[in-house]
Amino acid sequence: MTRDEIIKLERYLQRVFRLPALQVKQRPRKEDSAEVYVGDEFIGVLFRDDDEGETAYQFQMAILDFDLGG
Repeated sequence: MTRDEIIKLERYLQRVFRLPALQVKQRPRKEDSAEVYVGDEFIGVLFRDDDEGETAYQFQMAILDFDLGG
């Protein structure tokens, strides 16, 4: 992902989740995805999907049972 894409995605996610501490960071050696953090905590990955001339972004977040306190 380009730096411009990352900035736009970060602003969008901060607005949608009402979470100014959310950050989108470029992944080393990966051009089709970026990492998502809240503060210092990694929470997921954003993937860019280019299909038939259209671009979409998918956010993937794993929630471990351990994280639920159960």
